[in-house]
Amino acid sequence: MSRGAPLPETERFARLRLARTDRVGPVAFKQLLERFGTAERAVEALPDLIRRGGGHGHALPPVEQVEAELAAGERLGARLLVLGDADFPPMLAAVDPPPPLLWTLGDPALMLDACIAIVGARIASAGGQRIARGLAQQLGEAGHVVVSGLARGIDGAAHLGALPTGTVAVLGGGVDDVYPPDNADLYAQIVEKGCIVSESPVGVRAQARDFPRRNRIISGLSRGVIVVEAELKSGSLITARLAGEQGRDVFAVPGSPLDPRSKGPNELLRQGAILCEGLEDVERAFSTLRTLREPTADNPFETSPGEVDEALLERVAALLAPTPTPRDELARALGLPIGPVAAALLELSLAGRASLLPGGLVST
Repeated sequence: MSRGAPLPETERFARLRLARTDRVGPVAFKQLLERFGTAERAVEALPDLIRRGGGHGHALPPVEQVEAELAAGERLGARLLVLGDADFPPMLAAVDPPPPLLWTLGDPALMLDACIAIVGARIASAGGQRIARGLAQQLGEAGHVVVSGLARGIDGAAHLGALPTGTVAVLGGGVDDVYPPDNADLYAQIVEKGCIVSESPVGVRAQARDFPRRNRIISGLSRGVIVVEAELKSGSLITARLAGEQGRDVFAVPGSPLDPRSKGPNELLRQGAILCEGLEDVERAFSTLRTLREPTADNPFETSPGEVDEALLERVAALLAPTPTPRDELARALGLPIGPVAAALLELSLAGRASLLPGGLVST
């Protein structure tokens, strides 16, 4: 995953195919690359891994399906970035685990600049939208690229404020999924002056399950996340939580306790978020020396791919439960190093018998 020589086209194709494989999410994708070195070798090994884990079939999408996705992107004028490409956003590559790929429409170089996210309520107050728009304009003029999710309300206001200086919109559906429809004009302006980004294939319409992944990319691209208005149970607070987990700064714009949309930012402030009343608060926080959380360089697979035996697979499987459990706790319970346990968990996940979760957690 180094930022060295360009990836061969055959490897880029294999990474896209691996990323579109059933039961291969970002955690399994990263572990397969660590274990086999390349996606090409991982693709070759996958059927045997699934069989050894107790699964059936090979799960890999047909080559024709991957070719069709690439052709659809080419027709649209979109560009595919896969993890390992030299111009894959470094902030996003540092997330653990990073998304395997991004489709982009517009100028993907914006994601290489200093990004900051502004998120908030879809049904936002006029005052909240004014704050988001003005703050985005100030941030853009100060050299930041504003990232948001192209939703109604705060997201749309933030994109509008940052249009002259460049803004990135992360979608839940494909990069051609204009949602909501009343943001069609704004979408077209971002394609021209900014960048549209998505993990989903071209032509896919967003579903509810896609938005947590979208929010994770918003926070992962950004050095910090600013929440302007949000109720206590909202996607914006999920984005803020993800930002904290990723080692990013979380900012909150305070609001009236009489407005339910202020409860989210005010609660974040109680939890230690940085008070944000303007550009100065952001610049002051960024001028403080901070260390963003980086992924570990250690390879958890201390054994070769063929060293996981059936007995170990079943011992690991017997310890799993619906409640997420840290991987190292399983290793301690078995009295084994983390390497073979991690390898067994990967094979169980590919067979559909385990779910690998961010943060080193695993469940059934």
